[in-house]
Amino acid sequence: MKCNELESIEDEFCFEIVYACESGSRAWGFESLDSDFDVRFIYVHRTEWYLSVEHNRDVIERPISDDLDVCGWDLRKALGLIKKSNPPLLEWLNSPIIYIDKLIASQHIKKLAYSGPN
Repeated sequence: MKCNELESIEDEFCFEIVYACESGSRAWGFESLDSDFDVRFIYVHRTEWYLSVEHNRDVIERPISDDLDVCGWDLRKALGLIKKSNPPLLEWLNSPIIYIDKLIASQHIKKLAYSGPN
C-alpha cells in the first residue's frame, strides 16, 4: 500500500522518488496499536523544474489518510538541510525500514551527511 501511494505521488507530480523510508515510532519499534505509518521520501524533479526562474514548492505533504502520513522533500532542499545537520533528515537516512532506495542517490546523500562535501 505504501509503495502504491508513492507511485501515485510520482505520477501526480512528475518526479522520481530516490529514497523512501519509515520514520517515527514504527521505524524504531515503539509503535502503538493506533500508530500511523510515517512515510518520508526524497525526490528529484525533471531538469526543467530546476531551471525555472520561479521558486517552486520543494515539499510534498499529504493529509493523513488510511493510517498513512506521507511527506517528501526535493533533493535540493534535502542537500541544503544536510549542511545544517537536520535531525529529521538524519533520522530518515538511518531508518531500518526502507521502501525505495536508488542506491547511487542515497549513498551520496549519506556520504554528505556524515563526512561533509569533501
